Amino acid sequence: MSGSQDPRSPATLVRSASRRRSTGTVVRLAALAVSAGLLAGCGGSDGGSTGTRTAGGATTEPGAASRPLSLTLDFAPNAVHTGLYVAQERGLFRKAGLKVQIRIPGSGADGAKLLAAGKTDLAVMDIHDVALARQDGADLVAVGALVQRPLAAVLASPGVRRPRDLEGKRVGVTGLPSDDAALDQIVRGDGGDPKQVERATIGFEAVPSVLSGKVAAAIGFWNAEGVALTARRPKTHVFRLDAYGAPVYPELLIVATPKTLASRGDDVLAFARASAAGYEAVASTPKGQDDEAVKALRSGSGDKSIDPATTEQQLAAVKPAFVDQVGRTGTLPRAELRTWATWEAKVGITKKAPDVDAMVWSKAPGS
Repeated sequence: MSGSQDPRSPATLVRSASRRRSTGTVVRLAALAVSAGLLAGCGGSDGGSTGTRTAGGATTEPGAASRPLSLTLDFAPNAVHTGLYVAQERGLFRKAGLKVQIRIPGSGADGAKLLAAGKTDLAVMDIHDVALARQDGADLVAVGALVQRPLAAVLASPGVRRPRDLEGKRVGVTGLPSDDAALDQIVRGDGGDPKQVERATIGFEAVPSVLSGKVAAAIGFWNAEGVALTARRPKTHVFRLDAYGAPVYPELLIVATPKTLASRGDDVLAFARASAAGYEAVASTPKGQDDEAVKALRSGSGDKSIDPATTEQQLAAVKPAFVDQVGRTGTLPRAELRTWATWEAKVGITKKAPDVDAMVWSKAPGS
């Protein structure tokens, strides 16, 4: 991964600024080495045969038009989105009576603002972004999840054998408070003293900064930057956040507004179930047979610049995280989320523990 600052380069897309918290702080994005550019238009729609919904919104009968539903992604399509595109490719949305349009955000897109303005029915958002947006007054409700594990990690050079070895060493951070919270948790969780770790602001250059020796380690995402760095330097150590005392929680959420849930609750529930089935299909695919999911991602998004080999590597890494602790996909387990909420405030990401009951839809899978 290069260190180019070209806004269309993979290195820049590693952490694009397409999501911004309402406070104006740029939010870290998952690494997008799978794509060479952001698409500002629509990624595709689930067309084909038509049908009508049953009362539960999950089955169809021939003869009636599918109901349109829009979903805006959080960043350019990559491995974490494969379940959505597999659901689209296999007609799972269509069978649920829905014509789903998956939209790819532009560089200034903000899921919370798009939802509030009624410009999208659903949006994929990071759990921390949802919590912070709600803290600032946004009325957002999570209706499903893509990834069931935290994605943050410390990516360390081979000489750093464990997190507490970072005492006295320089670690790269973007400058976001969430980076410091993750770094503190990982070092402290290994018995080290986070105050003894030197911080260096490196922006979104984790991979080149570690490779060049500018820093001994950097905060990044294990499913993307961790894969990229390990490919370049196989003896890289990847210390995942939830392996050092952080709770397990669903990182990427599907979010709606109460207004949409009141008017189209059946459609949203049908979408949540169909997308969960898409992720179940991907998660259950045997190792080394992910080419179909990657093809669905490329064809469904229309982004031919997505590199199949890189995407397959990232999908192999992240696929186990599509499944929760009892083997389900798409779920929002309230017990886990309450533990996360306590931790979220404890480490200072939010001012107080998020209200899980208000944040999670009562009909959400696994809630």
